[in-house]
Amino acid sequence: MYRRTNYCASVAAELTDRVRDWRARGRMETFRDRRIHVFDREGEETPLVLLHGFPSSSFDWRALLAETDHSALAFDFLGFGLSDKPRDHVYSLAWQADLAEELVGRIIGDRPVFLVAHDMGTSVATELLARDLEGTLTIDIAGAVLFNGSIVLERASLTPSQKLLRSRFGPIAARLSSERFFRHQFGGVFSDSHPLSDEEAADQWALLCHNGGRTLGHRLVHYLGERVELADRWHGAIRDWPGALSFAWGCEDPVATLAVLDALVELRPTAPVTRLPGLGHYPQLEDPQTMAEVLRGAVAHSAIDSSSRARSSD
Repeated sequence: MYRRTNYCASVAAELTDRVRDWRARGRMETFRDRRIHVFDREGEETPLVLLHGFPSSSFDWRALLAETDHSALAFDFLGFGLSDKPRDHVYSLAWQADLAEELVGRIIGDRPVFLVAHDMGTSVATELLARDLEGTLTIDIAGAVLFNGSIVLERASLTPSQKLLRSRFGPIAARLSSERFFRHQFGGVFSDSHPLSDEEAADQWALLCHNGGRTLGHRLVHYLGERVELADRWHGAIRDWPGALSFAWGCEDPVATLAVLDALVELRPTAPVTRLPGLGHYPQLEDPQTMAEVLRGAVAHSAIDSSSRARSSD
C-alpha cells in the first residue's frame, strides 16, 4: 500500500550525503543539557565566529570556509540544523547569545574573535555587542560584519511563511509544512542569477527536518518579536559599539531589503558598506568567493581599527 512520506519520519534516512559529510567534520558539545553541533578548525589570523540565520544552520558556511584560511568556529543554534530541537523551549536570542559566549570561551579561549553574522545571527551579534557595551561580555570581539539580516524589522519585507508562522495560525502552519512549500519559499530569497539548486534545497530541507524540526517553525520565529521588543538595545549597540563594524548586503534580497541596509547606515553612518549587486539573501551560498573577499576586507579593517585605537590609548 502506498504511503505519503513527505514528512520527516526517519532522522538518519533524511540526511543527505553532503549533510552527513558536514556532520562528520564536526562534533557535539553540551550546553545547559542541550546537544549542540559544532565545527571548528585552526588556521591563520583572527578566529571567525560564524552566526547563521533562520531557518538554516552552520551548513551555510561550508563554501565560504573553503575560500578562507582563518581559524573558525561555526555551530548550529539550538533548534536548528543538527543541534537539539526541544519543543518546550522559548527560543530567545539571549539564550543563543549565551551559547555563543560559552562556545567561544570553551573552544577559542581569550583570543579576540571576529563575528560574521547573517540573518537571525545578526541580532545574536548585536546582543553580544550590547553586552560588550555594558561591560558584561566574557569574550573579546575584535570586529564584526553583518549581512542580510532584518535587524530593523519595520524596514524589512517578511516572507509569507514568516508572517504566517508569527500569527495565531503558526502552530498549524508549522505542522502542515512540506518540502514543496519549503523549496518555493526558500528558493524565493535567492537571486535570479544564483538560484537555489536542487541539491542545496534537499540539504536544507533535511537539516530543517532533522530531529523533528519540521514542526518547530512557529517557535523558532520568536526572535522576530524580540527585534521589536529589544530594538532600542540592539539598534543602540549598532550605533554605539566602539569597535570595527561593517555591513555587506546582497542587493537582490527580497526580505532584508536595501531599505534595511539604509536604516543601518542611518544608525552608523561611518560603517564601511559593501553592496553586492546580483546577489540575494544568501551571499555566502550564492557567491562564496565574493563573500570571502568581503570578509577579508572586513577583517583587515578591524585590524587597522584595533591598531589605531591602541595608538590612541598610549
